[in-house]
Amino acid sequence: MTPADAVAPGRGAAFAVATAGARRLSGAAGLAGAALVLLVLLGPLGALLAHLDPGAVRRALTAPGALQPLVTSVEASAVALGVLAAAGTPLAWAMARGRLPATRAWETAVLVPLLLPPLVIGLLLVFLVGPTTPVGEGLSHLHLSASNTFFALVLAEVYEAAPYYVLGAEASFAAVDHELEQHAALLGDPPARVFRRVTLPLAAPGLASAMAMAWARAIGAFGAVIVIAYHPYGLPMQIWVTLESGGLAAALPYALVLLVVALPLPLVAYLWTARTRPQAGADAGEPPAVALAGRWRR
Repeated sequence: MTPADAVAPGRGAAFAVATAGARRLSGAAGLAGAALVLLVLLGPLGALLAHLDPGAVRRALTAPGALQPLVTSVEASAVALGVLAAAGTPLAWAMARGRLPATRAWETAVLVPLLLPPLVIGLLLVFLVGPTTPVGEGLSHLHLSASNTFFALVLAEVYEAAPYYVLGAEASFAAVDHELEQHAALLGDPPARVFRRVTLPLAAPGLASAMAMAWARAIGAFGAVIVIAYHPYGLPMQIWVTLESGGLAAALPYALVLLVVALPLPLVAYLWTARTRPQAGADAGEPPAVALAGRWRR
């Protein structure tokens, strides 16, 4: 055995120790970086909770009419999500399946409201559906007005939330294995049944996430709302008006209510989606016909 052979094992052990140390250091640095990012992202929420006075919150929210903005926001956002589900789901499915001419043009059209500043959306809506426009005059015959009404609030929320739902729903439909749909069709199911029994259940977690994100966006809409739907007050408008009249401390209770209403649904949808990922991964390893048969049995 040469001297080099005798030294080699020692060098290998030193290299292994150095590699393990580098990995531990890298892991610690990554953990510290993640903790810092988490602290920065959740810092504002922590600051809000730190500055809340439970007594002031109770007095503010038990005042006569204090919860009416909450009722208005929930009702308007529920209607907006109903509109998005009814109109946006077929559009998202058609885009995902390439059933529309110039699919990229449709995607771009849906993306534009997401790229526009919300305040600009409000200004453009005034020129589109304002009382003096042809569309506004047509709405007046239906006893509707897109200016400082509940209908205007719903309209503003739909425009601000639509890209979040439609694009998320399109991605969910695009992720569905097309072979499963084809096998269902070969088994004699009409397209409507294939959509109901195969496509929709497989896309459901993604659709739920898209709907939850749209909910949070709709109920928190402010930029377009302040232009065309100053009245009736929803929660964002109530926060703004209270901030202007009573200062930061007076607006904090309404900010807390908005967070309590807006955040749980997206978090629950995220947890549901995360929970379904292992099952989706397991199904992906099965032949399409076996997976389809298993879903039929379930």
